[in-house]
Amino acid sequence: MALPQPNPIQDKGIATLVDLLRFRAEENLFARAYVFLEDGDKDESVMSYADLDRRARSIAVQLQALGLSPGDRAVLLYPPGLEYVAGFFGCLYAGVIAVPAYPPNPARLDRTLPRLQAIVSDADATVALTTEPILQMAPFVFAQAPDLAAMQWLATDTVGDENADGWKLPAITANDLAFLQYTSGSTQTPRGVMLSHANLLHNLELIRQAFELVTAEDIGVIWLPPYHDMGLIGGLLEPIYNLMRVVLISPIAFLQRPARWVQAISKYQATVSGGPNFAYDLAARKITPEQLAQLDLSRWSMAFNGAEPVRPATLERFTDVFGPVGFKREAFYPTYGLAEATLIATGGRRAAAPILRDFPEHILSGLPADNGKTVTLVGCGVSLGDQKTLIVDPDEYEILPEGRVGEIWLQGGSVARGYWRNPEATEAAFRGFTADGDGPFLRTGDLGIRVNDQFFIAGRIKDLIIIDGRNHYPQDIEFTVEQVHPAIRPGCTAAFSVDSDEGEQLIIVTEIRKQYKPAADADDPLSLDPAALRERIRKAVSEKHELRVRDILFLPAGEIPKTSSGKIQRYAARKGYLAGALPAWD
Repeated sequence: MALPQPNPIQDKGIATLVDLLRFRAEENLFARAYVFLEDGDKDESVMSYADLDRRARSIAVQLQALGLSPGDRAVLLYPPGLEYVAGFFGCLYAGVIAVPAYPPNPARLDRTLPRLQAIVSDADATVALTTEPILQMAPFVFAQAPDLAAMQWLATDTVGDENADGWKLPAITANDLAFLQYTSGSTQTPRGVMLSHANLLHNLELIRQAFELVTAEDIGVIWLPPYHDMGLIGGLLEPIYNLMRVVLISPIAFLQRPARWVQAISKYQATVSGGPNFAYDLAARKITPEQLAQLDLSRWSMAFNGAEPVRPATLERFTDVFGPVGFKREAFYPTYGLAEATLIATGGRRAAAPILRDFPEHILSGLPADNGKTVTLVGCGVSLGDQKTLIVDPDEYEILPEGRVGEIWLQGGSVARGYWRNPEATEAAFRGFTADGDGPFLRTGDLGIRVNDQFFIAGRIKDLIIIDGRNHYPQDIEFTVEQVHPAIRPGCTAAFSVDSDEGEQLIIVTEIRKQYKPAADADDPLSLDPAALRERIRKAVSEKHELRVRDILFLPAGEIPKTSSGKIQRYAARKGYLAGALPAWD
């Protein structure tokens, strides 16, 4: 595949995402911008650049008629689909700051409604954009959330296009905010990351260069949620920036039947697709021999893997399963990024195989002496573009040499403006200065190691478990627990520590699959003796991590706290455990 040429839009005076879409619509009027698989399989909806531009102008006119001015906020409450894209750009075309969110689940309002209310309140959003089917369900939500009922609601799928020609370009610049990306809240209350048009265009160019995207050759398949940075920026905006064809699938359709993801890649002969590590695990576990036999993944050359720790075992398992139908191990592209840096921060070369490296465990754990054990980490690439990426001692602020574990600090055009209306948090995260006065840097809160300019991600500072002066990464303990018994749901375990008179103590909270029941019945394969399972978990953690588990709590399926993107909320799990608010399976 040819290397990407210089991006021609950089010579077109494009300063905002509005400029970008207007340019694409003018130059590629009826070209397909998106294909959305309504049922996750065959039912296609298509939107051209002209369609999207016209819909965005129509929605912008309607927002202005509702009294919104540039800088006002509007929350997006759409199911995944093409109307979501139209609503997002409708906000931008009106100069309104978009606030991507997701509709509350009527069946789980106790979990989904408080987060939405917190986002709406923090953003001070006065308008909610949605679809008519969701708006019809709103009265049920309004009964429990009068603050949401007080907002103006607009079902954009009922807005006609007859007023599109009445649109006028608002006075917006590259430095104006495009949208607020609320963090997932895996370790704390969600915060609104302020992303400007300049931030987004800078990061879109980094992605283009890092992924070595070629306009005429690349085809993407994206199932990622559009209300999160990877799905919105990587899945919806990057294709417009790079004029790349893309096929969209609902994340619900993917989770219901993971084979839909690889089937779409095969059907459309996609070259670019990916997601968090768990998606690769899920696809490899759920694919059937019959489904596998129908696939051709030989053109998939960019399988990006990010947003959570990249596990060596996952890379091997996925390659073993899908290698016979054309998937190549060198297609894997481990990457690192975060919302506060718009999206991507580090990445490698497209055709290069993943870099795996063994590190002495004592370097990661903080032990004073080598215990002879090693931990394998996956390299997530090098610092991209004109950005500056450092490994810094999080306490002394000294820049650390290669091979030392420290906090990842970032500086560059993709670093966001800060947290919306939260100067204290902005100061703490976005105003880092090294001991020699260099700065400001974004303090990511993530731990990493740099070796030969390659960055290896070791975990998060806030999630670190420190017992007897030794650092333990919760994701490693959680992985050990999930291998103990098939009754334990993969990706549904939280490990954290609590204070006690004896110091920090390890707690494990994990979900049990629905088909199992708590009973010590050796004749029933779906009966599970809770005491025996706890003992097996304690033994596994002790042998693998040399840790004693103080308590193990089993939860019914679906009860462990997670973010909307599927990440374990260890902080929320810890809070629920201490409050006795988590429902016990047994």
